[in-house]
Amino acid sequence: MHASPRHLVRGLSVVAAAALLAACASAPSHAPIVQTAGCLSDAQVATWMADYNARKPAMNPPESMTMADAACTRAKLQQRLAAQDGPLVGYKAGLTNPAVQKKFNTDQPVWGALYSTMLLNSGATVDAAFGARPLYEADLLVRVKDAAINAAKTPAEVLRHVDQIVPFIELPDLMVQAPPKLNGVGVSAINVGARLGVRGPALPVPQDAAGQARLLTELRDMNVSLTDAHGAKLGGGKGSDVLEHPLNAVVWLAGALKAQGLAMQPGQLISLGSFSALLPPKPGLQATVHYGGVPGLQPVTVTFR
Repeated sequence: MHASPRHLVRGLSVVAAAALLAACASAPSHAPIVQTAGCLSDAQVATWMADYNARKPAMNPPESMTMADAACTRAKLQQRLAAQDGPLVGYKAGLTNPAVQKKFNTDQPVWGALYSTMLLNSGATVDAAFGARPLYEADLLVRVKDAAINAAKTPAEVLRHVDQIVPFIELPDLMVQAPPKLNGVGVSAINVGARLGVRGPALPVPQDAAGQARLLTELRDMNVSLTDAHGAKLGGGKGSDVLEHPLNAVVWLAGALKAQGLAMQPGQLISLGSFSALLPPKPGLQATVHYGGVPGLQPVTVTFR
């Protein structure tokens, strides 16, 4: 399922939307392609894209693929995604939760890129079969205030260079024929399954030191719950489940992007990772994420048809 770019702009002011797109358009939309022996060929990546668009399970990455091969393959895939779903609007840090890392037999996060047509607004209705291997999860976005975020080494430093905290339900697509065979390398190669996501109303970051210190604690200690339309719990976790503090995902991402010659830009949105298990959507399900313990951070909802 591909949403119209108007979904990204709806709910933003014209000025804010223009600033976001201008900032993202000025930054590289993908890492340089450094060809490796195990990198998928252009023809193979083109077949992946055709399967992605048809919501058809694609071939798994070879089990012999290295992380360098995955970076090359990801860059080729991102080129095609940028042409189809661009412009680049941010990045996602994936496998930032130890429980999710274990599922993919890795102990390291991975990253992918987000493009404008991937982002929908809270209340969106989406096909349950929005991808070949569709899933949903409780997540959270932050919006980059300035480029100094790329030098941040602590959650407190990250927060000084962020101007919004944004509720988010990510809708990833593991896209391959045999998802259980994916490891961290394979997840990297498929752009961490980026497909869609639903975001709620933004919470502005306080400008004063005391307000930021309070928000830092709230984000670490928050109880994230994923519920259905009747209030029954579907999943959830704590803020500290993501790398001990969710903003540590941004610290990690800054280093990972720098290694690829990339950097976060003002206005970009950064997905921090999963606060719940990855769950399969079902037609008729309405899922809502609540962020308990963070005053002002509103719930975000998606409905599957």
